[in-house]
This record gives sequence, structure tokens and C-alpha cells, in this order.
Amino acid sequence: MDDRKKKILQAIIEEYINTAEPVSSGSIVNKYGLKLSSATIRNEMAELEKVGYIEKQHTSSGRVPSAKGYRLYVDELLNDNNISLEEIKYIKSKLETRVNEIEELTKITTSTISEITHYTTLAIGPKTNLQNIEDIKFIRLGTRMLMGVILTDSGIVKETMIKFDEDINDEQVETLNFIFNNKLKGKPLEEIDKPLEKYIFSHMNYSLKVIKPIMEQLNKAINDESKIYLEGANKAFDLPEFKSLDMAKNFINVIDQKEIVADLLNTGFANDINVYIGNENENDQLKDFSIITFKHKYKNKDLGTIGIIGPTRMDYSKVISVMKYISKKLNGE
Repeated sequence: MDDRKKKILQAIIEEYINTAEPVSSGSIVNKYGLKLSSATIRNEMAELEKVGYIEKQHTSSGRVPSAKGYRLYVDELLNDNNISLEEIKYIKSKLETRVNEIEELTKITTSTISEITHYTTLAIGPKTNLQNIEDIKFIRLGTRMLMGVILTDSGIVKETMIKFDEDINDEQVETLNFIFNNKLKGKPLEEIDKPLEKYIFSHMNYSLKVIKPIMEQLNKAINDESKIYLEGANKAFDLPEFKSLDMAKNFINVIDQKEIVADLLNTGFANDINVYIGNENENDQLKDFSIITFKHKYKNKDLGTIGIIGPTRMDYSKVISVMKYISKKLNGE
């Protein structure tokens, strides 16, 4: 595609994103500094329609971008520095808030992106099997109860309560702390398994009534479905697309199903911003939406994935610019 067609396509997409109305040649002839006649733009629009980058909506003379058009725009044409000084100041103020836990940082980041972009934002923690154990701590809360706390190298904390059918004393708890840390520190979470149960039993000679509940509760804690954060779901209903009852229902169904949300956040490459437009989404329920995701890291520690969901008429330039800036800030760049 030549540069003139690309500039016209960019103008059509940006005008449609701004107005949500089909775009005519007249509406872009003066607005985008193309210095082309209406007739020339009409001819180029006809060519763009022939090759599938734009399409007609009903009987309107205007055109709207197709998924193919959006894809070219995202890959080659958009401005990824579309962020104002006010937005930069706001992001800095939010991210510099004192954060006590990594999960709190994820929530702040998710809400900040939603506030600036006005889209629904989702986040999920890192995959369990990618985290290593930094520390395990057992704290006796009574003669037959322990609290187990696992800290991972990504800063995620997993807690669980462990109840026993027989008494457990401070000396036993101290031994548990030593053996678990000696065996597991620096190892993946998934190594809390059956072989470990046998190893601990053979080294401690404690009753299985003590070892089994510990293993069961630790595994339950680490295998619990990662918490999914959701911010700005109500913002979707301010968009013209959601005046359609079917689209609104579909959107509610999508964000209400944790499996769908987890799947869409766990796809893509580790270090990239990933954009899925309409039918590029594998799940049929997502064909009317675009999803943009990026790996959420803090000082290069994996905190999971953050994603934005909206109609295909999404302001890709704004969303990607905000994601890139936040990603740099979190990694101290």
C-alpha cells in the first residue's frame, strides 16, 4: 500500500474512533491536513474498500474500518506516544503511592489504566508454576492450628490455615520451618508435591496426621485460581456500541466468566503488548471486541498480565501509549 492510501486509512480510522460515525470523504478532506481533493479521497476510499481495509455500513455513504484495517493501523500507523503531560503526572502520582503488597500495586495499576483510557481493565497474577519460593513460614496459632505463609520471588504472598487432629508444639513448628525452607527455598512452587511429603515424613518421624494436612493446605493455597481484578466495567456502557442489547449481554457474560478472562490474559508473548482484534480472538464470544494485553512487571519481577477489553472501535493509540508508559515507570526506566 502506498503512503497516500495509508494516510487516508489512518485518517478514516482516527475519525471513526473519535466520532463513532461512518466516515465520508468530506469529513476528512480538511480535518487531517491531507491536501487532497474530495474526489481523490473518494477514489482512494473505493480502492481501500476493494482490498478490505474499510467497509460500508448499511446504505450510508460513509465507511468504517474493517478488522483488517485496524490491524494495519495497529501494526504500522498509530502514534504510540499519545499521552499528555497531565496523564503522565496523574500516572506518576498514582504509582508513587506507598504500596505494601504487590497485589495492591496490581490493583492501583489496573484502576489507573481504566481511569485514563475509559475502558474496562482486567488483571491476573503470574502463573503459579513460574514462581519460585522465597520463604515459607509456619506460625503456631494454638495447640492444633498453624498458619502457613509462602512468599514467592515475585512478591506474591500465599496464606493458609492448617488444622490438626493432634497437638503440635513450638519445637515441631521450628523444625518444620527449617526443613521446608532448607528443601524448597529457591525452588518452584510446584515442588510442594508427594515426594516432598515422603521426604519430610522420613526426616521428622512425625505422625502423618501432622504432615498430610500441611501438604494438603499448602497445595490448596498455591493452586487456588489467581485473583482477577476488574476495573471500569461500567465504563463500557457509555460507549455507543453497547446500546446494542446483544453486545451488552455478551460483554457481561464475558467478564463474568473467569475461565474466559484468564484465557485471554494468559495468551501472548512474555515481553510484548499483544493486540487481538475481533475475529482474531479464538473465543467466539469475543468476536465483537478487541483485547490489548501486556505483561505486568515491577523491577523486572513478573506480576502477571493486565488487559483492556473494548469494542473494535477502540482508541488503540491511547491504550498502547498508556500501557507503554506505565510499563516503563514500573521498571524504573
